[in-house]
Amino acid sequence: MASSVFAGHGAPHAPERPLTQDLRIEAYAKLLVERCLDVQPGWEVLIRSTPLARPLLDELERQVARRGAYPIMRIGWSMWPVDHGWATEAPEHLLGELPEIDRFASDRMDARITLDAPENTRAEADVPAERLALIHAAEKVFYRRTMTSEIPWVSCQFPTHALAQEAGLTLDQLTDIVFDSCLLDWDAEGDRMRRYADRFDEAAEIRIVGDGTDLTISLDGRHGEVDDGRKNMPGGEFFFAPVEDSASGLISFSEYPAVHEGHELEGIRLEFKDGKVVDASAVRGEHVLHGILDRDDGARRIGELGIGCNPSITRYMKNVLFDEKIDGSIHLALGQSYTSIGGLNTSAIHWDIVKDLRSGGRIELDGAVVQDNGAWVI
Repeated sequence: MASSVFAGHGAPHAPERPLTQDLRIEAYAKLLVERCLDVQPGWEVLIRSTPLARPLLDELERQVARRGAYPIMRIGWSMWPVDHGWATEAPEHLLGELPEIDRFASDRMDARITLDAPENTRAEADVPAERLALIHAAEKVFYRRTMTSEIPWVSCQFPTHALAQEAGLTLDQLTDIVFDSCLLDWDAEGDRMRRYADRFDEAAEIRIVGDGTDLTISLDGRHGEVDDGRKNMPGGEFFFAPVEDSASGLISFSEYPAVHEGHELEGIRLEFKDGKVVDASAVRGEHVLHGILDRDDGARRIGELGIGCNPSITRYMKNVLFDEKIDGSIHLALGQSYTSIGGLNTSAIHWDIVKDLRSGGRIELDGAVVQDNGAWVI
């Protein structure tokens, strides 16, 4: 882990660089519009974000226009299509289904950008679990076409004070990490990750060993997808939809807390049998963990296994979009799988939980070690 970034008491603090003047914003916007989406003339590109991302939103609007397409902005303090302030007060019968105008937008958009720029990373914490379950059921309509890769999409972030505080960084430090991990040579990164993913494609079984962990999962007949800077930004992982009834053994997420729906959980331990979580505990937030696992039948199965490979992401930031790409980590997503890579599991949740393998962990494929202490040996 990196050393502490906090200055001592009384240490002077340099003024933050104004993001509106950061020349990297244009390169970031071009990357999203050109590589991630490859926006075509006439497309209606739905962009959802918050007002805090204004510098990047302005540049995205210009880049989409230069492609002869329409930027359809959906801007609010909560991420469209469900406003969490409304969701705490609205009658429950309204929560489980999107209004017709939002269903129309979900069905008709040609591409979408989810640009996270939160004012408060824990804004969901006061929404009761039963209401969150209804919200996520409604949001499945919005994600339906992207989970199947029917349309191009990208999820990304704009650095805000809330994200920086969550990571224990200054805004300038976070901004550098965002741009350093996004503005890479993605063709070269893709070639490197594809070599690793091809070895996984040839295997029938993966075994993950580490602190409190000995878990086997079948990949037989499944092929991985390489995120070479297209669907997520930052990219830097390859991922699979494991065989749904195959997971067996234990995994302990002892290195980092997991943040979900505004709650922070520590020391999560999951035991799998026949692909399903049969025992679960947590040092902190265990009641939240059990509530998530009980959302629906698919919430106890693995929807995704991801292998982090981004060379510019080396520290944990309580930010899953970045943390799941830590070079030398793996992550499991409980719940909904990606049908575009053969996944069959369905759920209202898709919860990525990260495990660091850089200290005493290893990955085996059909009994052969392919990664040891986070370093590849293939």
